[in-house]
Amino acid sequence: MIIKSEHEIQNEILLALSKSGTTVCRSNAGKIKTKDGRTIVLFPKGWPDITGFRHSDGKMILIECKNDRGQLRKDQQQFEKFINQYPVLYGVARSVEDAIKILKGS
Repeated sequence: MIIKSEHEIQNEILLALSKSGTTVCRSNAGKIKTKDGRTIVLFPKGWPDITGFRHSDGKMILIECKNDRGQLRKDQQQFEKFINQYPVLYGVARSVEDAIKILKGS
């Protein structure tokens, strides 16, 4: 059995959710250095792969994408504990079906 990469899963989820009444985008976390030596700070470490909102009610969507073997890192586990205090749609998705369940709040 071929296991999809997390990148493939992310792309499939982004496409499916964009057709499901949401606005979503890829969220990059950490820091990067530019060619001229500047540092750009992105989302904090542990931030989910996909960020967006549901059109029907404006509810925030945060989805961490993992493949069948993927596990949450410690910083991702800490983020999950933090974000579950708030009324946002958050979850870990290993497939489009998982992401749709998160979108529906189940």
